[in-house]
This record gives sequence, structure tokens and C-alpha cells, in this order.
Amino acid sequence: MKVSTEATMLVQSKEKFYTPDEYRELEESAEFRNEYRDGEIVQMSGGSINHSQIIGNIYAFLKSALRGKNARPFMSDLRLWIPRYRRGTYPDVMVVEGELVCTEGRKDEILNPVLIVEVLSKSTKDFDREDKFRFYRSIPEFREYVLVNQSEFLVAQYIKTESNEWLFREYEGESAIVSFASVEVQMSMLDIYELVVFETQETEVQQ
Repeated sequence: MKVSTEATMLVQSKEKFYTPDEYRELEESAEFRNEYRDGEIVQMSGGSINHSQIIGNIYAFLKSALRGKNARPFMSDLRLWIPRYRRGTYPDVMVVEGELVCTEGRKDEILNPVLIVEVLSKSTKDFDREDKFRFYRSIPEFREYVLVNQSEFLVAQYIKTESNEWLFREYEGESAIVSFASVEVQMSMLDIYELVVFETQETEVQQ
């Protein structure tokens, strides 16, 4: 079935583009979290049990490990604003070192994470690895990106060097130890995946 040009133009004409301030105002009363993508508001998809568990494990560990230090972690209920690309998003875990820098006039939107952790899902993994990483790299303070697979013991890490190059490292297997270089904290795979049940394990139990 072909869609007429007139119908396509009609749909396009009804698309609404929002200013950053309009988005922020809507987010204050929104039932679900939404991302801002240069004029477009996109509802964020819900996460799985494993996704939520891994986020909680990493946040709790970092909160304990960084206590008394000049850095603090935040979970995905705090928004990150990326000025260069006019993006507002909610990373799974962020760590800010030193003073918290917020968007002018706001206390719910930060600008200066040094570490961002994203737990990959099937629907967002390519976007997280490519476009989102490109957006994050525009943040001057940002120097470490960690991607956690929720289906197996697998973690990918990108670390910014003093020469502004990004080094890649991969951790695999339940005995691996992940080093969050930007905040000098080490976390075992078993701690990252505590209480996580992989799909293969669920199948074995059912059989």
C-alpha cells in the first residue's frame, strides 16, 4: 500500500518540535522519562529485571567505594544535558568528580560527569555504542565510558588518554575485575552481576 505525498506531508506538518525549556517543563510532570533530541522528545523504553539489577549493583558499589572521596555517583533519575548536540538523556549511572555543575537555573540537570555507565539492551546497544558515545565525548570532563552486557559476563570500556585518544578494553568472564580508571575503583564481575539470572540459566532451571 502506497502512502500519498500529500498524506506524508500532512503527517510531517503535525510533528511538533520543542525548545529545551519546553522539554524541561514537560519532564517535570511526565509520568515516564523522555529524552530530548534536538527538538524531538522521545519516550525511553522500560528496562528488564537484569538491567535494573545491574544498575543498582554498580551504583551501590560506587557509592560505598567513593564515600569520603571527591566524587559521587548518580542513578538514572538524574538528567544529563549535552549542550553541543542539544540532547537531554538519563544515563544508567554517572559519576561526577568535584563540584556538581548544573544547567543554569536548574537542579535536576547536570553537565559534567567524568564516568558514564550504560547497561546495554537489544533495542539500544548500537545507539549506546555509536551515536550516544559521540555525544558524550563532547563533554569536556568526560573521560570514561563503560558498557555492560546484561546477558553475559561482558563489559566494554573506553578510557580517554591525556592526548585525547580513547583506548578500548574488554572484560570477559565471571573472574574478571573491572577497573573504573577515572575514579580509581575496581569492581569484580561477580559484584556487577550479583543476583542477575541470564536467559540460559533460566532455561536450564525450567528444564
